[in-house]
Amino acid sequence: MKYKILCSDLDGTLLSSKSDVSKFAIEQINKIKNETKVILVSARMPSGMRYIQESLGITDQPIICYNGALVLSGDTELTSVFIPVPILKECYSLCKGLEADLGLYFNNEWYVPKSSLRVEKETKYTKSTPIFQDTESTLANWEKREVGAHKIMLMCTKESADTLMPVLKDKFDDVLNLYRSNDTLIEIAPKEVSKLSAIELLLHKDITLKEVIAFGDNYNDIDMLANVGCGVAVANARDEVKAISNYITLKNTDDGVAHFIAENLVN
Repeated sequence: MKYKILCSDLDGTLLSSKSDVSKFAIEQINKIKNETKVILVSARMPSGMRYIQESLGITDQPIICYNGALVLSGDTELTSVFIPVPILKECYSLCKGLEADLGLYFNNEWYVPKSSLRVEKETKYTKSTPIFQDTESTLANWEKREVGAHKIMLMCTKESADTLMPVLKDKFDDVLNLYRSNDTLIEIAPKEVSKLSAIELLLHKDITLKEVIAFGDNYNDIDMLANVGCGVAVANARDEVKAISNYITLKNTDDGVAHFIAENLVN
């Protein structure tokens, strides 16, 4: 089947390294992008996605940022859903006394209270620069502006993440999407959005989910892969992701997405 839209997660999926798309992936996407819309879908902030769009030559397409909380077409916001400041204050209060820093994201703004190995890695891999500011000041500024967080990245130790995750789920499970991307990171987004809801927003009346193919590797990709016409997991994906996918391709480090495109989508 010829798919009208291809959606791909970035980290651990399309990116064969920590920060860049490979020459082979660029070549394969160039072969299909005139007939198939290629849309990047990520937990990243816009600046961490734009340079990849440019590499692929798909800047005419929208991008789905923050797991669907922010969808942009050029500089135009198609949707923007953020976590309000009162909830952010509660999350911050729960973190006090624990080794846990809040990385707070709104649109193309990224605030952290201090530098750390995690912040340095994020800066390097996403080619984005944080603003160093204490969390209280960030929340006070956002309260005045009447904005909130498109994403929270809780940067923890394993022990503090073990402590926080069940407490956060118990308190906020009805309003927040919480998932642990690794032992020390908890990513938090508004409950009412997902990668799937953002894709649905971009469907035109002549395109259905059955005409979408998607690639992913992590828990936040499950809804997307399970509901599109063809869901493809990379070999390094979590077992739960592989279980609901139609196909499993090679690892991201072996250019699994590009190989699947070359073998199945290129005429």
